Amino acid sequence: MKALMVSGDSLLHAEVAAQGSARMPGLQLVASRTGVRDAVERPLQEPPELAIVDASDLPAQEAELLERLCKLYPAATFLLLTREPQQELLIHAMRAGIRDVLPLPLVHSAFHEALSRIETAAGRGQLRNGKVVAFISCKGGSGATFLSTNFAYALAALADKKVLLIDLHGQFGDATLYVSDQNPSMTLSDICAQISRMDAAFLDSCLVHVASNFGVLAAADDPQHTVDMKPEHMDTILRIARQHYDYIVLDVGRQIDAISLRALDQSDTIHPVLQLALPDIRDGRRLLDIFRSLGYSAERIRLIVNRYEKGGKLRLVDLEQALGADVMHTVPNDYLSATDSVNQGIPVLQLSRSSAVARSLGELVELVTARRAPESKGLFDRLFGRHENE
Repeated sequence: MKALMVSGDSLLHAEVAAQGSARMPGLQLVASRTGVRDAVERPLQEPPELAIVDASDLPAQEAELLERLCKLYPAATFLLLTREPQQELLIHAMRAGIRDVLPLPLVHSAFHEALSRIETAAGRGQLRNGKVVAFISCKGGSGATFLSTNFAYALAALADKKVLLIDLHGQFGDATLYVSDQNPSMTLSDICAQISRMDAAFLDSCLVHVASNFGVLAAADDPQHTVDMKPEHMDTILRIARQHYDYIVLDVGRQIDAISLRALDQSDTIHPVLQLALPDIRDGRRLLDIFRSLGYSAERIRLIVNRYEKGGKLRLVDLEQALGADVMHTVPNDYLSATDSVNQGIPVLQLSRSSAVARSLGELVELVTARRAPESKGLFDRLFGRHENE
């Protein structure tokens, strides 16, 4: 959205510009004026879509300038900012048709909410209705973190989705290391400690940005800080995330606590990850029993078998009968590709995109996003230009 900024406060101008650029799509300040009179006397040749007007220093006797400014740009929406709202000023603003008034200093969450209302009213609403996809280990070492991180990257890279990965490991979370060599400046516990600041811009500033459309929110780096995290914090984080991301992928780990349970409650689908081995099947059955006791529907639970190899004594049908649930997807045992990816901190799709595990992740993206129509080629077939006779 193209906006005119009317203010003599350079710091406020910079603050609005920074907050606007953090939005998706961004708010673009195409012009500025030092005051309301300056804006009236120097109209723009191309009318703005939005005018953000700082009326803090507008004398009461010049309040009628607001009406004149609104008549200059009848198709624009106006957002009024003021430090000490005066009755006469507000009356003129109402007469001019200005409905959104925010106090200064600027509260970022209120500013973003106002912009979202304006975008929606103008038919430009970009609020998303993101889906929450959780990965949880049935047994330690099942590879759930590898799958959740690399699946999230594949979602962003192959399906062109805006993706957020949240590492919910209570202790020693290392999801960031699987896809990046960057050190997180903020973690989940840091956000919870400042939950009153939560908005899209604050969330984005706390992420490790692996790609332009994929970010990771790291787990708490100090176990002592997890005591300050509350289930209602997860409600707030996921509510904001759903509005600004297509998919929120949760790496839940194995431990079910108050935080992870609240996240699972809000998940659209839950993917227990296990291997085709008796200990995994035993622990998987216990986990599914917990989910059933919590009232989770069978449709939400979608099993993934990792490191799958055909021809073993245990078959998929044996696992499904033991667990009373169907297997949604199998990921082949591609040890070398997976190990190279983990050791280098590079997504396997980026490091070895033709590998068996990378292709399997592409198929999983198709299943989750329902992109693949019957008899159509998959993402990787189209990507590599494969043909049926190859």
